[in-house]
Amino acid sequence: MAKRQKASSLRNSAYDSLKAMIITGQLPPGSRLTEIELAEKLSVSRTPIREALNRLERDGLVVSRLRHGYAVKDFDLNMFREAFAVREALDSYATELACANITADGKRRLRALVKECEDLAKLPNRRREHMFKELQVGMEIHRTIADLSGNAMLSEMLNGILDKCLHYVWMELLWLDEWQIARTEHSQIVEAICAGNAPQACELTRRHIRESSANASKLLETRFELQTFLSKAS
Repeated sequence: MAKRQKASSLRNSAYDSLKAMIITGQLPPGSRLTEIELAEKLSVSRTPIREALNRLERDGLVVSRLRHGYAVKDFDLNMFREAFAVREALDSYATELACANITADGKRRLRALVKECEDLAKLPNRRREHMFKELQVGMEIHRTIADLSGNAMLSEMLNGILDKCLHYVWMELLWLDEWQIARTEHSQIVEAICAGNAPQACELTRRHIRESSANASKLLETRFELQTFLSKAS
């Protein structure tokens, strides 16, 4: 029993570590991933690395290459636009259902997550890991709303889309310093849900996602334009 728990913990730890490295750009798009190098980097055996890479491929964050292991998936504008369009539809529907099904415990869960983001913002000497933790908690607000919708299939679909959006949200928050805006918007969405005000909560959710999408889109377009310029100049 203890061995199974340890193996499960290693698998989850390897998955979480690699996922964070991809989202934050430590493993940039297109970079080659080998089990041996990653196992050495994370000080684990190749088995949890292999399982983590399989999960990350299902998440759409890495791609397998025949006889060449894996590579971090390139983030293109079409995939980005599709992911955020689907996210807006699913997230707003989950918000509508959560408003109808919200309980006292659900309100407590949502407000606790909002407070956790606020507490992370107040930390002295705030470091990159604190920022990444706030990103995770912020996305957990959306995952919790999906859970509170009472629709298991919707929750599963939205969780998959949120995983695909993480890199773009991190890019927006870090490069544009949108942290306080995200906290305010999350708080407003949560309070509208807790009040059972579905029209307001859904509108706030759609606006929150659209603005995030617009910001990330501008950053991506700028990055692609720079890459094109540099490739022509070389």
